[in-house]
Amino acid sequence: MAQALPRTSFTRSGLVRALADLAAEDVPASRQSFAERVGQWLDFKDALPLYSVLNAGTSTASAPRPATPADAALREEFARVRAVLAESIVANGVFTPGKARIELPTPAPNACAESAAEFSPYRRYYLAHQRDMTASITSLRANVRAALSRHSPALERLAALDAVLDQALSTRERTLLSTVSSLLAKRFEHLYAAHQAARAEAQTEDDPARWMEPGGWLALFCREMQAVLLAELDTRLQPVAGLIEALHNEVSEKQ
Repeated sequence: MAQALPRTSFTRSGLVRALADLAAEDVPASRQSFAERVGQWLDFKDALPLYSVLNAGTSTASAPRPATPADAALREEFARVRAVLAESIVANGVFTPGKARIELPTPAPNACAESAAEFSPYRRYYLAHQRDMTASITSLRANVRAALSRHSPALERLAALDAVLDQALSTRERTLLSTVSSLLAKRFEHLYAAHQAARAEAQTEDDPARWMEPGGWLALFCREMQAVLLAELDTRLQPVAGLIEALHNEVSEKQ
């Protein structure tokens, strides 16, 4: 059975919506079109390779090949990579039992509130997941491009275009994704400040050991961070899903 792929969207991605839900203020949607925004990310040195790909003639050296199991195989590889990365996010060793590949940090036993409320361990945790996603998805995307290049001249051209855009936009993507942890830091500080205010009003002593209990402010933050990580995973996978969908559509047309 063919694996379902996430539907791509050029409006607000799940990651943008997840971050907007955590923001104190609503961020208005951009009035620029998708093409206008992408155009601002490209500079002159990107224009030449992009022009070359867009204006390349259709190759006559290779004709479209008959349908192969490549479509199903790529969908299975896509599903496997996503499942491994999602499992690493969800199975964090705190909310789920067992050993985690990347363990979610929690306040140390008998830690004082000041040291336990440091965001740096959570920043390192988030960055570790981002590195994990980058390594796995970069390899997956290269494999998908290679499969498309072997299938037909039209898909070979699409794979070349994806490679050029990937190279041109990679710096911008890294810059934008690096800001996610900073936005989470603001959310972390906001929740902790609200927790302190509520504790002061109730005139109760603070106990970091209880922050991760159900209803605790840190437990809420970690759940939100988990949701943001899953949304980022799907956002990073969208270009790969689009390539596989293009192959699926071509295979379907020939059957």
